[in-house]
Amino acid sequence: MISSWRVRRMAKVVRDGGVIAYPTEAVWGLGCDPWNEDAVYRLLAIKARPVEKGLILVADNIRQFDFLLADLPQEWQDRLGGTWPGPNTWLVPHQNRLPEWITGEHTSVALRVSAHPLVRELCALTGPLVSTSANPAGRPAARTRLRIEQYFRGELDGVLGGALGGRRNPSLIRDLISGRVVRPA
Repeated sequence: MISSWRVRRMAKVVRDGGVIAYPTEAVWGLGCDPWNEDAVYRLLAIKARPVEKGLILVADNIRQFDFLLADLPQEWQDRLGGTWPGPNTWLVPHQNRLPEWITGEHTSVALRVSAHPLVRELCALTGPLVSTSANPAGRPAARTRLRIEQYFRGELDGVLGGALGGRRNPSLIRDLISGRVVRPA
């Protein structure tokens, strides 16, 4: 995959500890490097989201989550692989392999492999990213770049321009162990 200059530029911003906005399948997302504690706490402050809630990680392919999935039962791995890439977020046991600024107070972490080409291109360069809807807590998720500017004027380090993926609703969230739907699509 040959990355465009704008995706390469935003990947550098992420690697340098920045917080960016980017289009996803249904709404704009905010993202940063999940291993950079300062970046994650800054994203949480920008969004006014409590760390206890935890965050979603998005990737360009399932292999980017091997560090979490490799020793899970094959049945669970097959369940994940059968729904990705796509609008499916799964709550997966994190087995204490992720920092608390990602998992919050939970024993699982929310994972998704995006079908959006820009998200996939970005994650191919950065590895998994934090992916949370681009909105201050309690406000509707941004569906336009203008709304990003209105919500976060001067607070972000970059915006990866592009079109949303055409989905009406954010991804379905299910628990991997129980199969229970936590958030319908």
